Amino acid sequence: MSDTITAPGDAPARAPGGPRRRRRRPTRNLLPYVLLVPALIAELAIHIIPMLVGVWMSLLHLTQFFIRNWTAAPYGGLTNYRVAMDTHGPVGKDLLHSFLITAAVTVLVVAGAWVFGLAAAVFLQKPFRGRATLRTLFLVPYALPVFTAVITWRFMFQRDSGMVNNVLSDELHLVHGHPFWLLGGNSFAALVIINIWRLWPFAFLTLTAGLQSVPGDLYEAAAIDGAGFVRKLRSVTLPLLRPVNRVLLLVLFLWTFNDFNTAYILFNQPPANADMISIHIYNASFITWNFGLGSAMSVLLLAVLLVVTLVYLGTGRLRSRHA
Repeated sequence: MSDTITAPGDAPARAPGGPRRRRRRPTRNLLPYVLLVPALIAELAIHIIPMLVGVWMSLLHLTQFFIRNWTAAPYGGLTNYRVAMDTHGPVGKDLLHSFLITAAVTVLVVAGAWVFGLAAAVFLQKPFRGRATLRTLFLVPYALPVFTAVITWRFMFQRDSGMVNNVLSDELHLVHGHPFWLLGGNSFAALVIINIWRLWPFAFLTLTAGLQSVPGDLYEAAAIDGAGFVRKLRSVTLPLLRPVNRVLLLVLFLWTFNDFNTAYILFNQPPANADMISIHIYNASFITWNFGLGSAMSVLLLAVLLVVTLVYLGTGRLRSRHA
């Protein structure tokens, strides 16, 4: 029997025949951070730096006279923000009107897309002949390019030669005459219909994936207890889809509120009843050539969406804790 004396600060001697410890190489520890560098550079170049430049522009009186040299634009402080938030002035009044129109469109589109998506997902939950074909057909609006789909709807909404007036007025006699759909009050309905048509397949796809995780035993137990379709939907399907719905509704909200392409392709210059805030900010920047004011509106829109998102996520987290 032999004793081994270890000096203070020295590493313990390895026992004969024991496992050998491997020292981690410093390069291996740094490898994950090195791999993240390209993503961080891309995030800075695509999102962070343009956002900071936009905030800086919002503090300037940046008009068409300073496009060649932005640094020569006079500093205006919070003047652009005061102009945009003054609801008694013409700029703030128009911006508030555009915000309310956008909020109304968003609420209707999110609700409509979610209802249609849920109905289709529940309808196709059980296997039957032709289910795969219907699933494929339901995803066609989401797969079509935005420009192609909206241009097609634009032709369909034409007053004299469009299919919508032909069906509603000439065939079904549901409306009197041939109403305008791309002008006046009906432009709001046209915008809502097209957005629901474009987005409900995404809701259908997401909810279909969520329904795959619902155990069939719960439906069988509910059926034994005498639960009907509505009771199963309310007590089994919707509670188990709550995490999916939380993310889905937020995504649909952000997509619709920030949507620019649909209204721009459909109207080019939307009427007052379909004045989405994204196009309103675009007009403030590129039609009136007031980039400082347009940037201030963009920053305000970002702040509103950020607050709504944080409140929504915080409320959902509190409900999950108390559930």
